Parts: sequence; C-alpha cells; structure tokens
Amino acid sequence: MRWILAPFRWFWDVLWTPAGTLGLGFLTLGGFIGGVIFWGGFNTALEYTNTEDFCVSCHEMRDNVFEELSHTVHFSNRSGVRAGCPDCHVPHEWTDKIARKMQASKEVWGKIFGTIDTRQKFLEHRLVMAKREWSRLKANDSLECRNCHSEVAMDLSRQSPRAAEIHTEYLLSGQRTCIDCHKGIAHELPDMTGVEPGWTVPKELQGETQPGLSPAEEIQSFLLERQIGD
Repeated sequence: MRWILAPFRWFWDVLWTPAGTLGLGFLTLGGFIGGVIFWGGFNTALEYTNTEDFCVSCHEMRDNVFEELSHTVHFSNRSGVRAGCPDCHVPHEWTDKIARKMQASKEVWGKIFGTIDTRQKFLEHRLVMAKREWSRLKANDSLECRNCHSEVAMDLSRQSPRAAEIHTEYLLSGQRTCIDCHKGIAHELPDMTGVEPGWTVPKELQGETQPGLSPAEEIQSFLLERQIGD
C-alpha cells in the first residue's frame, strides 16, 4: 500500500516544500523554463490581440468602423501601404502598448453587456468613443500618426497654398497636432454639433482663397491632398 501512496506523498512534498525536496539547480532551471514558457505564451497572446483579425472578430467593429475604414485611402491607395486597426489604435512601444491594453480592458465589459451591439447603440455612443480617442491622441501628440508620418519629411511645395501655410503655422510650430485637424480621417464623424472640428480656417487666414475654390471646396481639397500625400 505504501508504494502506491509514495508518488503522491513525493508530489505533495514538492508542492509544499520544493526547496527541501528538490535541488537548487533543478529549481533554478525549472523556474527559467517556466518563465520562458509563460513569457512566450503571454507575448503570443498579446501580439494576437494586436492583429486586424482580432479587431474585427466581433461584429461591432467589423460592421461599423472597419466597414468605414475599407473605403478610405488608408485602406487602399496607389502605393499599396495599408494602415490597419492596430497601426492607429495601439502604440508600438511595449510600455505604452501595455498601458493601452489596460485601458482597453474596460471595453471587454462593453462587449459583455452589449453596449454597442446594434447599429443604433453604436451611433448613440459614437461621439463618446470618438472624444475618448481624440483625447488620447491629443495627449500623446498623435503618436500613432507619427509612427508613419513625419512633418520633417513633408514636401510643402506639393501641397496646396492653404495646406502648406496651415502646416507651417500650426503643425511645424507645435501649436497643434495631427488629430486636431484630421478627425474623421479613417472613420465617419459623429454628430459634431458643439465640437470644434479643428480644420476651421484660423482668423488670420480668413479671406484668403485659392483661385476657383469655395471655402468648403478648399477644406475638401486640403483634406484630400493630405490623404493622397499620405
């Protein structure tokens, strides 16, 4: 009977007092191997949550924001460079990425409780979600935008006079950041009633027009040229 219980007793002793049962070298090696396995699994899971497939695995994202993204120049363009969900919504640096994942954990609750599980609910919450993302990008100086775009590399001579002037006056001087003027660059805008769009013409530039363009057409031209340039 004792020989039957012996393996169980040894296993219990290992769990209860590993240092008294196993050698220090074995424990060190086991800890190292366990750490490698844990880190590998954790990093694999983390990277999977940064893929576009994961982002659109729920219908809330697939049928709303991803559908909108698929019709923009960030999704399909002449150069074949595509910006997906994680490119714009997940920081590249590891520490910033972990912080963003912790912030996004509350979105799981939204999924569980169906906060935006219908188109109507999504539209009702769209402004709140947009403001949250605009604030995040404003706080980090449009970090995700700058991962691909650089104002230093801009060829202002290829931009419209108005765009070049605004970029020089506000972007290059640091007075504004990308998201201030490029809200809705990849997704449809919510109801902007009472929200400063950012691309309104500054007072000091009002009255200046491009030949043959109305103010509305100038704004559209500015945004279109910026998209094409991207």
